[in-house]
Amino acid sequence: MSKVKTTYQCNECGEQHPKWQGKCANCGTWNNLVEVVLNDVKNVNPRFQALNNNSHVVSLHQVEAEAVSRISTGMNEFDMVLGGGIAIGSVILIGGDPGIGKSTLLLQTLEKLSSTQKVLYVTGEESIQQIALRASRLNVTGMENLRLMAEIGLHAIIKAIETEEPQIVVIDSIQTMYAEQLQSAPGTVGQVRECASILTRIAKQKHITIIMVGHVTKDGNLAGPRVLEHIVDAVLYFEGEQHSNFRMLRSVKNRFGAVNELGIFAMTDKGLREVNNPSALFLSSYQANTPGSAILITQEGSRPLLVEIQALVDTSHIMPPKRLAVGMDNYRLAMLIAIMQRHLHIPLYDQDIFLNVVGGVKISEPAIDLAVCLAIISSFKNKSLPDKLAVCGEVGLSSEIRTVQKGQDRIKEATKLGFEKIIIPKANAPKEPLKNMEIFLANNLAQVVSYCFK
Repeated sequence: MSKVKTTYQCNECGEQHPKWQGKCANCGTWNNLVEVVLNDVKNVNPRFQALNNNSHVVSLHQVEAEAVSRISTGMNEFDMVLGGGIAIGSVILIGGDPGIGKSTLLLQTLEKLSSTQKVLYVTGEESIQQIALRASRLNVTGMENLRLMAEIGLHAIIKAIETEEPQIVVIDSIQTMYAEQLQSAPGTVGQVRECASILTRIAKQKHITIIMVGHVTKDGNLAGPRVLEHIVDAVLYFEGEQHSNFRMLRSVKNRFGAVNELGIFAMTDKGLREVNNPSALFLSSYQANTPGSAILITQEGSRPLLVEIQALVDTSHIMPPKRLAVGMDNYRLAMLIAIMQRHLHIPLYDQDIFLNVVGGVKISEPAIDLAVCLAIISSFKNKSLPDKLAVCGEVGLSSEIRTVQKGQDRIKEATKLGFEKIIIPKANAPKEPLKNMEIFLANNLAQVVSYCFK
């Protein structure tokens, strides 16, 4: 077999170079050259020739739309994030910080899947003995159908897939794998892209599910080329604070389900445990009649959640004052502070403001605005909000309260947890009055402040 030809291509302009160099000769950018395999018809892998030969053009009406076949993971939270279970033939990428519990989640999932499916666990970071030790600590049993393999060479992994014929393959992690035709080290941009592309073709050709574990950067983004997220069918992030027991599995891309779905887990000494009622868990340490505290009804995917928003406002002794938000966007916090100063005439220009979303949850939806404003005003006035009050609403630049999505589901969640007062935008008014529930329909921020601080 002839040697595979490679070249170095610039990620910015696409210019090809015979060897690696720090600066692209065409566009002048630095450190953007990655090693790629040249397309040579003579050197096409025989495993993928069938894919090219069977390609033909058809009309849309000739294609029969078939329902996606799914396999339940045995964990309801995991199934919900995936859109109802693992889609057969899909490629899933799971990213997260080191030590957050990605391998633990997959090992517990494979325990449940191995009773009905043949699975293959390929580890490139740990030895087989380390995997067995973790399984023993998690009290994992009944793993006769789970096959283990410690390998980083892609050619050996493909051969094992052809020999074992598993239905589900776990690659832990994609950054440790390398393709022999590339000369670069494992974890480089070219290696990650090539390995992910080949594994994706195998998954589609053999109708098997491949779950790849990915590393994240300091910014929390998946390490490697951006094309990696475009290749796979689903991208999941496993989030959580190291000092907290809560773990959140969030979908940011899913071709077979909804995005922004959130699954909640609790880390214990026996592994991950599903949280069936996360709102009650997030509010377990909530203390009523506390200045600077507000309860937000947020929506994560198809699930409404109640979380506590805490604010601390204190006179600053340095200029400019500090403004820090944990769990929400800092720029949005600055915008809300400007709205309160302009329309409510609250002097916050010389105040340090610290905001925290309790439980380590990261909220990006604008419905958090009203809860943030009330928490800040409550801390500034040193007055607590009314008891058993939950709020949600987007605040506009003119201090108007804008509508939020799935307002009825939010009201039902607050009612289920025993809240008796809810502040929602006027456009989200319920069609029928609710028993034992006082609903305040808000038009602007000034009305809400007058209602809460009479």
